[in-house]
Amino acid sequence: MKRFSVLAAVALTTTAASSSFAAGRDYIEIVGSSTVYPFATVVAETFGKKTKFKTPKIESTGSGGGFKLFCSGNGINTPDITNSSRRIKKSEVESCAKNGVTNITEIQVGFDGIAIANAKKGKALNLTSKDIFLALAKKVPGDKEGVLIANPYQTWKDVNSELPSTKIEVLGPPPTSGTRDAFAELALEGGCKTFDWIKALKKQDKNKYKTICHTVREDGAYIEAGENDNLIVQKLEKNPNALGVFGFSFLDQNSDKVKGAIIDGVDITFENIADGKYPISRPLFFYVKNDHVGKVPGIAEFITEFTSDETWGEEGYLTEKGLIPLGEAERKDMGISANSLKQLKFTDE
Repeated sequence: MKRFSVLAAVALTTTAASSSFAAGRDYIEIVGSSTVYPFATVVAETFGKKTKFKTPKIESTGSGGGFKLFCSGNGINTPDITNSSRRIKKSEVESCAKNGVTNITEIQVGFDGIAIANAKKGKALNLTSKDIFLALAKKVPGDKEGVLIANPYQTWKDVNSELPSTKIEVLGPPPTSGTRDAFAELALEGGCKTFDWIKALKKQDKNKYKTICHTVREDGAYIEAGENDNLIVQKLEKNPNALGVFGFSFLDQNSDKVKGAIIDGVDITFENIADGKYPISRPLFFYVKNDHVGKVPGIAEFITEFTSDETWGEEGYLTEKGLIPLGEAERKDMGISANSLKQLKFTDE
């Protein structure tokens, strides 16, 4: 069975660093997840003020887009760090390796919940994972077991008689987004496997199971709104019947404009995500290109800033921005791993 693990501390030298700095960039370049972006931005700004180093440049490209740029090569013209709202995929590890990017450190910074939200003036919603799957999957179970049909549901009441008779209209991120990946895996698949015959497919035909459970309908019920969560909020305010999909941190920052639906009987709160009660929650990461340490100034120091207790701890400044921190023991272990630049390995077991 294949899995990801963080192994083998890699010693890196910084000899001739000054000449490398002169020949290359004098600032850290970061790409990746729109969900991690606001957290990384706050750390970058704090880092720029506290240290002698320039404030890192950060671009919100989505998790998939970030890995594509990060894995494109080891040259100084490629990003040093990529943020992600999901763990790196096998295919991305292989893409990195193909282009010579093999010395990577994985750092989990905390957790986030995915909100399914609407405008404050909209109706409060209590949804189940099954409701979400039936509303947004491209194909859904028909009358007979084993039969799939094109999704016929037009309103939430069609899906569940206890829900309002409003049109199914959900604004969410594109396929390049880690939020979209996590939404498919946690929300759609969570509802998909409530059908026993589909759940059984996971052992019989994993690819077919994933296609059924992760494929979003394309008939206008789900609307790709890009990586700009602000745009989604604006559209929700204009259309109180529509729903939007984005991270808890963004929901928390815009609590005067939008509210999250209850999912499987659990409200989306800081405490419920931290306790693992909220069903649509996921880990957040950033990945470091270790070969750039010693070539681009400040990478090691940036990692130290991000993994300090005053940053990502329970009372850290990132929790004020909505980050759900790791437990104390996990933070300590991850901090050691991060600051010693332990190398990510893809292994067979």
